[in-house]
Parts: sequence; structure tokens; C-alpha cells
Amino acid sequence: MSRRVVGVTLDNLEHLSKHSRTCVFWELAPHLREQAEEYGDTEFEKEAWVSSVLLEWGSCGRIIYCDGIPAGSVFYAPPAAVPRSAAFPTSPVSPDAVLMTSLEVLPEFRGGGLARVLVQAVAKDLTRRGVKAVEAFGDMRPDEEGSCVTPAEFLTSVGFKTVRPHPRWPRLRLELRSAITWKEDVEAALERLLNSVTVSTAEPSFRPV
Repeated sequence: MSRRVVGVTLDNLEHLSKHSRTCVFWELAPHLREQAEEYGDTEFEKEAWVSSVLLEWGSCGRIIYCDGIPAGSVFYAPPAAVPRSAAFPTSPVSPDAVLMTSLEVLPEFRGGGLARVLVQAVAKDLTRRGVKAVEAFGDMRPDEEGSCVTPAEFLTSVGFKTVRPHPRWPRLRLELRSAITWKEDVEAALERLLNSVTVSTAEPSFRPV
């Protein structure tokens, strides 16, 4: 099974699941979310949010494909761009961190490590952009009701550490320098080695006869 991860753009929003396209739990303050769900168009609100963050900050999401089929997605942004974050009892998010908001893998693709791949994709992107850490609010009881909050148990399983505990909504943090896997470090070292070998053999020295 081939896997491919790409950045979320306005052109591929239609590849998100219906839930991801219409969920504005994070993107709107609680009272505005209620109004949008009752009277407005939540899909339009989600597109407007993505457009705004792309213009003002840059890439804010990833979609993972398995054999060309959209299998899941993740979103992240600076806390100032995520109105809902201020409503959590364990806020605010640390000033040096980006907030990972929603993460979804479709039911038929679960159990294959795709959620972990999405977190690693977020870590890679933010590391390249000079961000020190990513934080997330976890849900300690995700099975009680439908939730757009990532289960705390999953976050801890991929390396997040609790920085502010709470019986329901802990805030967790992943230091990005520790998110790069050993395999990736080895691959990068091999690539540098191969490049150096190429350079050294491309310029042979000649001795006069």
C-alpha cells in the first residue's frame, strides 16, 4: 500500500471527509460555531478559515492518501488563529508552540499507523519553519460523545508529554527536535555522505608524467 502526504490547499479541500470539511469546532468561537451550525454554511466557514491561515501564515494542514484514496487529515495553526483554544480550561498554548487541532483517519484505514504518519508530517513541516514545539488539547474520554479533540491516549503514544493536566482536557506538548526519527537521521546522513562522495570523484586530480 503506497502512502502519500500532501499539504492542504483550497484545491484539495474536497478530498477531506465530510466531517473534516464541515467541522468548525476549532475555527470559530463557541457562540459563532453554534450560529454557523444552525443558520450558516459550516463548509464555507471552514474554507474561509483555511484560506485566511494560508495567506497569513502558510500551510495549516496535511492530507494522507493510501493508494490514491484520501484516508485522513490533520490541521494545525498558531493559537491566535484558533478561537476555540481560548475556551479550554488548560489554555493558553505556550507562546513558542503551534497548536495541532483536529486529526482524523477514516475508519476503514485505522490501525495502520496513518495517524502517526500525519503527526510526523506536521513535525517535519514545522521543524523546517523553525517552530520549537507543537501542542494539542487531549480528550481523556473520547468515547463519551462525538468529539473533534484528539484522544489524549493517542497523543502520549506518539511522544506528546502533558504540560498541564486536567481530568478531561489536558494540554500536551511535543518538542520538535525529538520528533525526528532515527531512521530519518540515518537517511539524511547517508544522503550527505553520497553527495560528498560524488563531489570528490567528480574532480579527479592529475599528476604530470
